[in-house]
Amino acid sequence: MKLVLPFVLPFVLSLFVSFSCTKKMNPNEIRIGQFASMTGSEATFGISTDEGIRLFLDEVNQKGGVKGKKIKLITMDNQGKPEEAAAVATRLIEQEKVLALLGEVASSRSLAAAPIAQLKKIPMISPSSTNPKVTEVGDYIFRVCFIDPFQGRVMARFANENLKLKKVAILRDLKSDYSIGLADFFVATHKEYGGSVVADLSYQSGDVDFKAQLTQIKSQLPDALYIPGYYTEVGLIARQAREVGLKAILMGGDGWDSEKLFEIGGESIEGAYFSNHYSNESTLPEVINFVQAYKAKYQKVPDGLAAQGYDAAGVLIKAISEAKDFTTKSIREELAKIKNYQGVTGMITIDQNRNAMKSAVVVQVSGKINKYVTTINP
Repeated sequence: MKLVLPFVLPFVLSLFVSFSCTKKMNPNEIRIGQFASMTGSEATFGISTDEGIRLFLDEVNQKGGVKGKKIKLITMDNQGKPEEAAAVATRLIEQEKVLALLGEVASSRSLAAAPIAQLKKIPMISPSSTNPKVTEVGDYIFRVCFIDPFQGRVMARFANENLKLKKVAILRDLKSDYSIGLADFFVATHKEYGGSVVADLSYQSGDVDFKAQLTQIKSQLPDALYIPGYYTEVGLIARQAREVGLKAILMGGDGWDSEKLFEIGGESIEGAYFSNHYSNESTLPEVINFVQAYKAKYQKVPDGLAAQGYDAAGVLIKAISEAKDFTTKSIREELAKIKNYQGVTGMITIDQNRNAMKSAVVVQVSGKINKYVTTINP
């Protein structure tokens, strides 16, 4: 037995690998992969996005699918970790044989997966990754959201033109490409308006004690504190800011958009402002229909991440529908042609850099509701 095993084992293993990697595909299905943070510190991002995507694809399948084929969505959890995003993107492409990828919300996780999609020539659409570097990876990488230079300018414009604020402080997450980018663009625009940045401090995602930074910021007497982070830390920062006596107006970006924000921040986050992709208070027929359908399916009001997921799926299905065949090259070509697609997050046109040209909204935290304040155009 000991003499035979060395010769038999490689053969058995090769059979197992061959069998496990061979997946019988249904010719009447279009397989789409999604990698998302279904668990981890930003799990509400992944869950909301997944729900928005599934809602759109269910509507497509109920109407007969695309060219007689039903859509099959395969979602894999990356646990909120860039290395897992790369791993599951690889599995979706190589084992599940998906025709396209949807994901991710966080820019750091999109940046981990994008080189794999580009190498394999699989179209990838990020619903909500706003860091400019994401689509710079290559010509198969797209997004349906605005990018950080615009989002950072939006809040700087709002601070200066609407709120008339001149002295601001920054508290950025050094472990987040998203946070660093937003902070940089906000600072540059604020200075163009003649404003001053009285403090520019940092933390790292996962931190729970921010009082040292906030005490230092308080001593500079800022009118506003810009926190371009994710809701988990932002809620804690808001609480501790008020505990140290910092009275500045709190401002941020779309990473705040979660039902957990008020749950964590409580009254301390009340009245704060952040930039976002859409408002569920819109009177556009597309938004009204989306909100009604989402509430009927999930028994809750959709947030901006759900809306972005819905639009990412919509743009992908439009491209697949108009492609001359079911090759990834043809789908990529149609994605690049998207013009004036009426999504629930606004009118979407894909520019030459595969970014979405669209407006942003500013909302204000009012309890568990984010109240619409204004729309700012590119």
